[in-house]
Amino acid sequence: MPPRSFRAPLLGLTLTLATGAVLAGEHATPREARALFDQAVSYLQANGPEKAWPAFNNRKGPFVRKDLYVYVIDRQGTYVANGAAPEALVGLKVLDSVDAAGNPLFRQMLAVTEKQDEARIRYVWLNRQSNHVEPKVAWLHRAGDYVLGVGYYAPRSTADDARKLLDAASAQLRRVGAGKAFASFNDVRGSFIRDDLYVFAVDLQNGQFLAHGMNPKLTGTDAASLHDVEGRPLVRQMIELAKAQGEGTVDYVWRNPVTNAVEQKRTFIRREQDSLIGVGFYRE
Repeated sequence: MPPRSFRAPLLGLTLTLATGAVLAGEHATPREARALFDQAVSYLQANGPEKAWPAFNNRKGPFVRKDLYVYVIDRQGTYVANGAAPEALVGLKVLDSVDAAGNPLFRQMLAVTEKQDEARIRYVWLNRQSNHVEPKVAWLHRAGDYVLGVGYYAPRSTADDARKLLDAASAQLRRVGAGKAFASFNDVRGSFIRDDLYVFAVDLQNGQFLAHGMNPKLTGTDAASLHDVEGRPLVRQMIELAKAQGEGTVDYVWRNPVTNAVEQKRTFIRREQDSLIGVGFYRE
């Protein structure tokens, strides 16, 4: 057995090469991924593990579509099913493997489903079709001692996507009021977090976060003193712009929490009563 320091890279290589086999086709949509997830959960509930695992492991069966497949790990982090490459992966313990950003992906899967039967997680994975590290989203379902998942590569959001989400956030705030709107912006499973987009809100008077979809724990903390990696006081610029013009754009350099890379970012901001709301997208 190789030394522990070499086992994680070797495991990552095994996973990458094995899963590359099903990624030669076109990208599936989030709707298609959700449909496959629902189908797999229903099949498991109706037929039990004895029939479900072989069905999920059948690479020519109904549970492998485009670049989608069903996988299942047990509570020890061992694959019992994986439609991408069952011969290589079933029986492989992946508990300590990480995603492309170094996050303990499979430990997170087990943790997030510990107290709820269904969850959604985001991570970054090497897409063998493009040979780029890309954001990925997976729906997870806990069934006893097992966690079932279906993941899809999240499309990189555009400026139009960011504007539409900002418009939706403005409409939400006007419709339900500040308190309920900020709570919905902070809901990590809600509709105001879409792939690599999220809504944040800042109090124009004290400069504190009122909501932050990517990291709700920032709510109530100082936003105005934040600087980007090049030293720009980005939130202070946003506040000044909101007070002077009501809305606009601010460009800066920020670490993308999805890809874990420092990237150019543009954020659309808008004043809504005594707060500003914003949605930013990463520019290629």
